[in-house]
Amino acid sequence: MARIEKTPTGEFSPFYGCTIMFLAALVFGGIIAFSAYSLFSQDKAIAAFTVDAPVKLPAVEITTEARTALSKRLTDFAEAAKSGQAAELSLSVAELNAVVLMAPDSGYGTYTDLVRFETTDPAKNTVSGQISLPMNNIKFWENKKRYCNGIATFLLYVHEEGIDAKVVDMKVPGKPVADGFISGMEIWPWVAPYRKIEPLGTVLKAIKKVTVTPDGVTFSTKA
Repeated sequence: MARIEKTPTGEFSPFYGCTIMFLAALVFGGIIAFSAYSLFSQDKAIAAFTVDAPVKLPAVEITTEARTALSKRLTDFAEAAKSGQAAELSLSVAELNAVVLMAPDSGYGTYTDLVRFETTDPAKNTVSGQISLPMNNIKFWENKKRYCNGIATFLLYVHEEGIDAKVVDMKVPGKPVADGFISGMEIWPWVAPYRKIEPLGTVLKAIKKVTVTPDGVTFSTKA
């Protein structure tokens, strides 16, 4: 059987490969340039409403008796939730701050110096309060933080993994906060790290309903 031989139909040119490599390099370089531009633009936008130092949030005032009583209510709710019983727990804004103070380290630190709840909005199922959030600088190798000091609004919601919270609005006095920053913050769940800590994780997953009231928040194991 005769072998089939391919005969070139045009002249060979080494520049074809060079052209392809040049175009590939141009596209790759464009991607890098756009990424760098986006990174520096985001850094500039964040720098517009952050400062170099945190603010000291108001101290959480709670007596020994009040802390003991709150701990018992939390324990009773947890025991009922773990056993599958119907349970409900209502916390005032002050008690929410006390819970933040009492919460264990999630592995990423605690929220004690980050947030103080102040107000609620039952219509939107949100709670708002003062924040002092540490954020990275674009010059990460300098290990310097900058801080977003202002008022944040948290949406409380329940999904298949239980209760969670996310930032849906943020205001810094005298400074505009970029919309892109706020929408970016929405992807960060604030309660999720605690679901990895037992027995707290089981309790959080057992919560099926969260209702913001004029005075605080009510959690329920019944949907």
